[in-house]
Amino acid sequence: MLREFRDFLLKGNLIALAVAFVIGAAIVALVNALVGDLIMPIVAAIVGKTDFSSLTFTIHKSVFKYGDFISALIAFVSIAAAVFFFVVKPVDAVKARFAKPGEEELSDEERRHRELLSALQGLK
Repeated sequence: MLREFRDFLLKGNLIALAVAFVIGAAIVALVNALVGDLIMPIVAAIVGKTDFSSLTFTIHKSVFKYGDFISALIAFVSIAAAVFFFVVKPVDAVKARFAKPGEEELSDEERRHRELLSALQGLK
């Protein structure tokens, strides 16, 4: 039983998942710093403040805090833009640069068609 547990812990997928989690946490810290220290000051320079949580309106004694939503929306869009432009695009560029000539991305549907054709040819 201990051997099975050791084999489970040392499986490649579990190790890769742990590494991805640690790298993901590091990227989260980096993106949060980018948004908080660089992008939000730009928003503050344009709009005049970075915290919109005090913005509210009242209807029949019900208070609607739309400022929290605006702050969350700005943070979300900023984080999404930072991830896209500073992580996704550079990784895609590196992949394209080191891709082997003639190696092309297949869609899931095209990959399934090829697998089915090869399986059918194997039945002959």
